Amino acid sequence: MLRISLAAFFVYFLTLAGFSQSTGDSSAYRNRKLKLDEVNLVSSYYKQDGNNSAVTGGIGGEKITDFATNIDVQLSRYDGHKRKHIITADVGIDIYTSASSDKIDPSTISSASASDKRIYPSITYAITNEAKGSTIFANGSISTEYDYFSKGLSLGWSKLSKDRNREFSAKGQVFLDTWSVILPIELRGSSDLEGNKPRNTYSAAFTLSQVVTKRLQVLLLADIAYQEGELATLYHRTYFTDGSHKVENLPNARMKIPIGLRLNYFMGDNFIVRTYYRYYTDDWDMTAHTLEIETPVKITPFLSVSPFYRYHNQKGVKYFSPYGEHDMNDEFYTSDYDLSTLSSYMTGLGLRYAPPGGVFNIPRFNAMELRYGHYKRSTGLTSDIITLFVKFK
Repeated sequence: MLRISLAAFFVYFLTLAGFSQSTGDSSAYRNRKLKLDEVNLVSSYYKQDGNNSAVTGGIGGEKITDFATNIDVQLSRYDGHKRKHIITADVGIDIYTSASSDKIDPSTISSASASDKRIYPSITYAITNEAKGSTIFANGSISTEYDYFSKGLSLGWSKLSKDRNREFSAKGQVFLDTWSVILPIELRGSSDLEGNKPRNTYSAAFTLSQVVTKRLQVLLLADIAYQEGELATLYHRTYFTDGSHKVENLPNARMKIPIGLRLNYFMGDNFIVRTYYRYYTDDWDMTAHTLEIETPVKITPFLSVSPFYRYHNQKGVKYFSPYGEHDMNDEFYTSDYDLSTLSSYMTGLGLRYAPPGGVFNIPRFNAMELRYGHYKRSTGLTSDIITLFVKFK
């Protein structure tokens, strides 16, 4: 099953927040009282369909619908040393249905995993020294749904160069997750896999941004992530050449290394070309290349349109085989097509409206954006997502 992260769309929206760089407050006075800076709301509807459900061994329907909403509130104040303290409280909720998950126990009218909700609050505390151009932050988060609970902590630091044209940032993250194991109905009671299983992720991320010219900006990204614990999804069936089947079995450790490059070119006041490339590799023998291009265009001083295109190509993990093609002697096995060799594309359009007097003449209603994307991959899976972003400031 494919799930598009709302957080990824949210970050993408923030990168489109303006066509020009903001300038800092140069006044000597700083307000030491906590004040509301902005409120951001993202709401999306997602649906998909395909014919390679991992729940039934790589065959069968992959219908999913998901309604997701995320809201964050940012507060700030200055201390006696003129450092800016920023508190960001964020909460999200996904409500989804999955016809393929209902096949975990097809004898029931609707199994527990056929529909569910995920709730994921977080809070971030950051301190920025504007004179030195440095920021430190800490973030704590949790995420919970029917069979899954996650706790997360991240720490980060960033530093601007003296000329403010270059910035380096580093971030470390840890997620400590617990699965409540759900097995296919016919395999329950005959396995030692039942109970709760851990899945932990440790990662470090580094970015380096540089203003090359007045028109060209470059961003380099490098990550490394290590996962350990139960990395298989234990309600995914795997079928073998002799007709028998078991639950998916994968190694209990995985190292992931993605690196990326983003180039933004400003072709005047009304047109931007945003490009992105990412290379991914891991020790399960998956490699992948992703290319993106987006071209925001100002139709009026307050209205912009942003067509975008994303292409992805990957070589699948060495443990994947389609339905009924695994050998009984295989140590690890999966028929999850998310881990297979495939190519995909996503294309869509965004519309952003940000009048100086506020949307609908509401002064603090700063901006509104509507975004639609259509996704298709070589395995036959298709999806559509429509997202609304609003900002109050």
